[in-house]
Amino acid sequence: MNKSQAKPKPKYRRILLKISGESLGGEDGVGICAEAIHEMARQIVEVRELGVQVVVVAGGGNIFRGLNSGKHGIERATGDYMGMLATVINALALQDALEKLGVATRVQSAIAMSQVAEPFIRRRAVRHLEKDRVVIFGGGTGNPYFSTDTAAALRANEIGAEVILKATKVDGIYDSDPNTNPNAKRYEQISYLEALQKQLKVMDSTAFSLCMDNKMPIIVFDVFKAHNLKRVVLGEQVGTLVVG
Repeated sequence: MNKSQAKPKPKYRRILLKISGESLGGEDGVGICAEAIHEMARQIVEVRELGVQVVVVAGGGNIFRGLNSGKHGIERATGDYMGMLATVINALALQDALEKLGVATRVQSAIAMSQVAEPFIRRRAVRHLEKDRVVIFGGGTGNPYFSTDTAAALRANEIGAEVILKATKVDGIYDSDPNTNPNAKRYEQISYLEALQKQLKVMDSTAFSLCMDNKMPIIVFDVFKAHNLKRVVLGEQVGTLVVG
């Protein structure tokens, strides 16, 4: 094989991809959009073909967001459990899309539901990765008052991921909302401390502190641009890198 045909070398060996529920809901961000979920699966397949081990944490905001449960007259803890169940629905949908592309997957849930998902067991999750399976974590942390961002930070550290890739609808972190401010500045790189001081909405503070304490880098990028996930994994300058 000549150099032009050689497989590009990825920067990361094991990644955690954090996807919001809204990203699986398509343009409206509500419900499950078949086109959006299959595009997500195709991007995951692209990076697996580079030899990268992939774990995914799915949000549930396209179905139910626990943080907004008070608007529905639902107690916060109950609303959070409803949101956790929504993440499992998304995990199963993504599993189905990946398996249609020939990718072996396992869904692990922080809430016991043995008929549809394995319980989260760290050693078992790592073993699945070693067997070239994609592992999708549903059910958040299994506790109310913790977001799926926190679940992503927790799982990334537990399974030894090298980076958290936060898939969003914007191409990085800005100093203000780029949808309302045309002069918003995008950061190519920013420190944890600076992001916290400027109250930039990278992740919620619990998740962010966990990443900062354990020196877990975060890359925030636009997953809706084709092949962007692969570009990030290859080390291209895509999105915003958050480091110490």
